[in-house]
Amino acid sequence: MSATVSATLPILVCDDDVAVRAAMKLFCKSEGWACEVVDSPDAALAALRTQDYALLLLDLNYSRDTTSGQEGLALIAEVRGQYPELSIVAMTAWSAVSIAVEAMRLGANDFIEKPWDNQRLASIIRTLMSLRQSRARSERLAAENTLLRHREQEADWVCDSPAMQAVMAQVDSVAGTDVNLLITGENGTGKSQLAEAIHRRSRRAAGSLITVNMGAIPDSLFESEMFGHLKGAFTDAREARLGRFELADQGTLFLDEIGNIPLAQQAKLLQVIETGRFERLGSSRPQQCDVRLIAATNADLGAMVAQGSFRRDLLYRINSVEIRLPPLRERQGDILTLARQRLAYYAGRYQKPARPLSTAAAEALMAYPWPGNVRELAHTMERATLLATGSEIVPIDLGLPMAAPAANSTSLPADLDALSLDEAEKLLIRLALRRNNGSASAAAEALGLSRSAFYRRLQKYDL
Repeated sequence: MSATVSATLPILVCDDDVAVRAAMKLFCKSEGWACEVVDSPDAALAALRTQDYALLLLDLNYSRDTTSGQEGLALIAEVRGQYPELSIVAMTAWSAVSIAVEAMRLGANDFIEKPWDNQRLASIIRTLMSLRQSRARSERLAAENTLLRHREQEADWVCDSPAMQAVMAQVDSVAGTDVNLLITGENGTGKSQLAEAIHRRSRRAAGSLITVNMGAIPDSLFESEMFGHLKGAFTDAREARLGRFELADQGTLFLDEIGNIPLAQQAKLLQVIETGRFERLGSSRPQQCDVRLIAATNADLGAMVAQGSFRRDLLYRINSVEIRLPPLRERQGDILTLARQRLAYYAGRYQKPARPLSTAAAEALMAYPWPGNVRELAHTMERATLLATGSEIVPIDLGLPMAAPAANSTSLPADLDALSLDEAEKLLIRLALRRNNGSASAAAEALGLSRSAFYRRLQKYDL
């Protein structure tokens, strides 16, 4: 949540004394703060389910028990469990050190006695509002730093080839808008890096870029991951959690491998995309989010629509503009530039000599079809940096096969007995992908694996 939004949210006051509620409304008005009042813990919880508040100011004693503070302490514990981001200030006329300590232990941010000093109370509220704004700024900076660190590990965009120049011209036209984008292309072409580049060029660059691998989310956790949940919403919900849509508010939400969302979950996603509203699991309070959506896939969504495995209306929502990233074999003019760039990067990373490409190595790179695209090229350059022993990179350092296997090849190597268990599993996954034309869902089904288990293996073997 942005600092501006935090500063304009109302304060919620919970006290069973009508005079205290009236005094608090006048006090907040004099300070320029919006204020709402309720007279019981149940009313406070009901209010919190319907609206966001900057701060909760609550009495510890109510009609059932006017001295122990147990009703107020129970409210603090429940509110802190469900709304961890909300600031809480406890107040009571029956002050005691033990009650103050217990209130702070349960999650109160501060404690005041009645009758209160207006100047001290105003100082406490301003401090808590400022801390909330600082946390929001810190979270945004942390997200930006994570993004920068990730970018340092990836090749910068190289756009010497006509194919990539056409892509970047398209990016220049849409990056500054809020239009939903669908990035298509083979595995390893750089779809996630393109999404990051678009976010950095957008008007939302100061917000967060939240990335979700849709193929790796189990069906049972889809709503919790995407929309968040309250503490106790289901068996393992031991604490409240924000969903990806809420984390991406005012920023960009990148849905990678969107073709792998089960049909049953597509309707839920479509509703949020259309309305911008959702509810955390366990809550009836609608949440509003403002996100720019970028999706990516290597699947043919049009064919999936025809087969009935992808909703046509969802496709229309996510592909206002489609950007196709060409495979590396269509970017001949970029191959050597990318290779030299990665050699320089890995030489610095591993403190190795910066070796140039020999003429023969350059010819081998240009002749290879790069089925793994830019990702495979990066790994090849990393390996060459580590294994080369001469003054320059030669073909043997690259470790490329003499001839690339055909795209539909399903043959097995002759030396199966020499393979380790991991190598055999990796080989089977590659064969399943080839036999199913790159469809991760179909390959997972052929191997008898769930989508999430299949994607864990893809990540494990960096496929």
